[in-house]
Amino acid sequence: MKSLITAAILSLSVLHAQDNQGHLSIKLEMQETIKKGNAYLRSKQQKDGYWGEPSLPAFTAYALRAQLSDPSLDLKKPLPANLSKGLDWLASQQKKDGGIYSTGLATYNTSSAIMALYIADPVKYKETIVKARGFLIGQQTDWGVKNESDDSFDGGIGYGGSYEHSDLSNTHLAIEALYHTRSLATDTGEKKVTELDWGAALEFVSRCQNLQATNDTENAGNDGGFVYFPGNSKAGEELDENGKTALRSYGSMSYAGLLSLVYADLDAEDPRVKAVIKWLSNNYTLKENPGLDQQGLYYYYHVMAKTLAAANIPALETKAGKKVDWRAELSTKVINTQREDGSWINKTARWMENDPILVSSYAVMTLEQIHATLR
Repeated sequence: MKSLITAAILSLSVLHAQDNQGHLSIKLEMQETIKKGNAYLRSKQQKDGYWGEPSLPAFTAYALRAQLSDPSLDLKKPLPANLSKGLDWLASQQKKDGGIYSTGLATYNTSSAIMALYIADPVKYKETIVKARGFLIGQQTDWGVKNESDDSFDGGIGYGGSYEHSDLSNTHLAIEALYHTRSLATDTGEKKVTELDWGAALEFVSRCQNLQATNDTENAGNDGGFVYFPGNSKAGEELDENGKTALRSYGSMSYAGLLSLVYADLDAEDPRVKAVIKWLSNNYTLKENPGLDQQGLYYYYHVMAKTLAAANIPALETKAGKKVDWRAELSTKVINTQREDGSWINKTARWMENDPILVSSYAVMTLEQIHATLR
């Protein structure tokens, strides 16, 4: 079977289809922009080591990940003191149940924290990561009859707490963290390590895709894109090709869907993979998060970059037949929206994108993801 992916953190596969010499100029611009963005993030670290609000460890995890992935940083050398302090603060937020969170949004915070700790030092933070993995795996939904996918939310992961449903955003973040750290979770003696039910996770992801051949839930469309969770799209509804009311696909979740399929190791010829790539190609734009206008724009940029890198897609072909060099276009867009102080912000506040720490972390990680593919 021809796999879509071989693992690595930043450049999950080398985009060898293009000559990197053509990107030399933009690569140098990215380095300067990343440097300025990370300088801004360093200036916003609190004295205790965290960024933003301590109640949201994910903000600290993203700020750390942005700085840890800076191409100028040599991870083989001792880390700068501020990063070590931030990482230790992040690890200190681990609860007895293994989750890394404060009071809420437990899975979101834990998934983000796992990735930062793993990039920094998988040996030093192994015990913390393994416990956090166990917590995430324990959050996988299995309602109704156990070990049977008899509920539309089965197999997925949600925010936890008062949020009673799984969703694709949290599921793909959890899958990402569990996929990359799976080598740390080995059986030791009598203690057996639990693992995610990947088959059930794939079923949940498929129920979030507007593809009727593999999704028989009510209001599923057939354009190949993805929605937030079965029965709900943040982009609302529309009439499908047959005049039936269907959930409207949108950009950020369609990239999250493709990334989840990549981590599930689906064949490139799988109809689910082909369908979502077609949707993403037909709806390619950097002016908005397709279907949501400016809402979640920088989240969209970030998940776009890491997904297309992971899927080894150097170019998208639009509906008009134009081949798009998404790396050049996306990096230019992000570079040009950096503010004078090195930060980024989205004037549309939904999903906390009016917070410059969060948005700047998304922007820097987007550029770093692209930069890594050009090595």
